[in-house]
Amino acid sequence: MTTYTAINLIKRPIAGEPINAELFAVVQKDIPTLGEGEFLVKQNYMSLDPAMFGWMSPDTNSYIPPVALGDVMRSSGVGEVIESNHPEFKVGDRVMGIMGWQEYFLSKGQGLNKITVPLPDETILSVFALPGLTATQGLFNVGKPKKGETLIVTGAAGSVGSIVGQLAKAEGLKVIGVVGTDEKADWIVNELGFDAAINYKSDDLDGQLAKHAVDGIDLYFENTGGPIQSLIVDRMNAHGRVVVCGLIADYDKEVPTPGPSWINVIKRRLTIQGFTMPDHFHEVPALLEKMTPYVMAGKIKHRSHVLEGLESAINGLNLFFTGENKGKLIVKL
Repeated sequence: MTTYTAINLIKRPIAGEPINAELFAVVQKDIPTLGEGEFLVKQNYMSLDPAMFGWMSPDTNSYIPPVALGDVMRSSGVGEVIESNHPEFKVGDRVMGIMGWQEYFLSKGQGLNKITVPLPDETILSVFALPGLTATQGLFNVGKPKKGETLIVTGAAGSVGSIVGQLAKAEGLKVIGVVGTDEKADWIVNELGFDAAINYKSDDLDGQLAKHAVDGIDLYFENTGGPIQSLIVDRMNAHGRVVVCGLIADYDKEVPTPGPSWINVIKRRLTIQGFTMPDHFHEVPALLEKMTPYVMAGKIKHRSHVLEGLESAINGLNLFFTGENKGKLIVKL
């Protein structure tokens, strides 16, 4: 084989409209010849993440530049080195990092990390790649959890939220998860060990919060946005912390939904901090070192929702809006 398939972003998505094939161009590229210090990776699995909606937007005033029109769509993935002129990356090495929507990736090593744990690619991408790194950074370095506190996490059955909740449980916190279906509520409580779950589509959300957070809420890990956001802030304890990781409910809206009142932020002296992983890519080895013992001890469970074939990524992104995905969204190449 002398060519491979890649998918380029050629149009910006329109707020409120589904992601479709017109935004992308499926192209064939020549497999490159390696130069000095380069190696070639065959990508096996590719991650789909909510952050991609921001990467596709035209907003240049963000934490990372948008994908330029005509460039390969950005994504992280797991692959194997199949050819190398690099002294530190040998043929057969497994690597993970930002490689994009393409079957092969030419690299000089920047941004790629070797995989040393003996776990399947699906597990690596579901736990050790962007979801696990985000959960670990957000919970420990931003949220600063303390044993005995109460944490609530939205998007709790998602790739990040599910790991946040399990890490918090392992640290001795009470954990409440907010999800979108009864099936997901059952999964996070009975399989992952959360203390309670709230389906945000059910009735009397405030009453459910009162029932499950009888001592108030100390730490709020936000992944979704939506109406329950204000109800959660209303029940936070003095000096509580809000970790703002994502707002999937607003990613397809031209005008975001108004957030909670600043009044409660003042009354409760809350600390609110947004964060994104590109600020912390240089800390990946330390984050992996922090997270790995939990995984190897069996304290972190996951489930993967695997789509087949590179082009399945296009329509697969819409699953984030419908909530039909069950677990970490992954594309098998």
